[in-house]
Amino acid sequence: MSDPLRSKLRFVLFTALALALGLGLASGFHWAKGGEAATTANTAPQQFETPANLTETATPELANEPEVGAQQPATVPAALRELAEVSQAFVAIAQTVTPAVVSVDTRGTPQRARLPQRFEELFGPQHPELDTPYDVPLGRGSGFIVSDDGYVITNNHVVAAAERITVQLPDGRQFQAELVGRDPTTDIAVLKIDEDNLPTVKLGESETTAVGEFVLAVGNPGTSLGSELPFTVTAGIVSAKGRNLRLIQSTSGSDYAIEDLLQTDAVINPGNSGGPLVNYRGEVIGVNMAIQSTTGFYQGYGFAIPISLARDVMEDLIEYGRVRRAALRVQVREVTRADAMAFGLPQPRGAVVEGFPDDSPAEKAGIQRGDVIIAIDDNAVERVGQLQRVVASYEPDDRVSVTVIRYGDEIRFNVRLAEADIPQPEPSRAAEAAAPSNMMLGIQVADIDAAVRNRYGFDSDLQGVLVTRVAQYGPAWNAGLRQNLVIQRVNGTAIGSVADFDRALEEVQPGDVVSLDTALIDQNGTLGYRIINILIPDE
Repeated sequence: MSDPLRSKLRFVLFTALALALGLGLASGFHWAKGGEAATTANTAPQQFETPANLTETATPELANEPEVGAQQPATVPAALRELAEVSQAFVAIAQTVTPAVVSVDTRGTPQRARLPQRFEELFGPQHPELDTPYDVPLGRGSGFIVSDDGYVITNNHVVAAAERITVQLPDGRQFQAELVGRDPTTDIAVLKIDEDNLPTVKLGESETTAVGEFVLAVGNPGTSLGSELPFTVTAGIVSAKGRNLRLIQSTSGSDYAIEDLLQTDAVINPGNSGGPLVNYRGEVIGVNMAIQSTTGFYQGYGFAIPISLARDVMEDLIEYGRVRRAALRVQVREVTRADAMAFGLPQPRGAVVEGFPDDSPAEKAGIQRGDVIIAIDDNAVERVGQLQRVVASYEPDDRVSVTVIRYGDEIRFNVRLAEADIPQPEPSRAAEAAAPSNMMLGIQVADIDAAVRNRYGFDSDLQGVLVTRVAQYGPAWNAGLRQNLVIQRVNGTAIGSVADFDRALEEVQPGDVVSLDTALIDQNGTLGYRIINILIPDE
């Protein structure tokens, strides 16, 4: 009689060994296709000529690369060394991918859209409307850099309402990002930051991804704006393909929404939106988008947009500033078992044509209601989402061969694809009044006179100005400055009055840092000191 525990351990070890062989661990961790490998910040600059070249990067030299085949400690049993090698392989993947994953912080006028019940977009928490002259944090998401000159992929819902977007890298660098474009029908957006020689990811092929493959999810989960867990890596498998949650269609309001998602059990939570789903070869195969949950937090099901679709959208947004979507112009639905029996299909697969909008090239080519589309050129069609995604991979005016089943007969039609009529979203713009102007720091101060000294119990020799008001979400607020602090020095200059304070700020410009020496008397009457450095945002 076999030992169940021993059998499970044997299965894990066999799986680990297979993965280890697949990664080529004997020669160290290097990508099989060096010309398309992920890069680090020290890699030679990539020549970004056209969107098609986004993933053509130089062979990486991993800094402090783990020696996967290194001798294991004597305490590790020989039978577990293959598993230890797999662990080191995942370490190498995380070290290569994480430098190119970014945190995306958005600010602007608060608004919150209602989401379909039981589905939560993985965007960080949002605030109700506040009375403040400064931008309000709208939320936090993730993204990843796809070219060394600063193109970033994220989710549309992360940046849809943003008036200002800040991107932060794991090394601490921050950049104001430009919104290149966004597509609500796929929930993809592209940002651009003004920097060169950035670390990048390698984009893989989601079409060849199989259920059961190991994956890593990288992003910035957090339960509130102040409790983020930046650049977190979690592991799991691809647990299903071709999921249609009808989430994108319900939020975009478009008949051309495409939802053919990868499902994973890798742990993802609010804040992970826009982060990469990475396979065991270190290739991005999906853009994390949503979870199915009754609580708003991870319950075992996460969903990602296939990278093949995201890449097509990205290339359109970069080249044209909008999405040019090819279309058959057909109304379709999923094939049921009864449909398969009625239409002569061996099994329920494909997409049933139910009707045509005006000026349909599919109808003109001879396709009829009741036909079941089973292939576009050599691409098999198993479901509606797959049909949408395959058609979207072509350009308007391309000619394709559409294979249908018509009551048991297989027929092919040559169709010239039309261009989908997709409403283009208007970019959000910050109102002029929202930019910091007359309140450079966003604070009000007062002289420390006798009345103030008596009220707060300040000693007679305490010099400075008292902070009487701090505007929410202004530069001082964001740096941690609060009411009732005493500012004693500004950029090293002693302050004895409001006039001194104003003079010390006369030369400060947007983009500068103001260093404040502050003092505060706590509840016990003890005087404490703190230096607060405030970055003045660019107007």
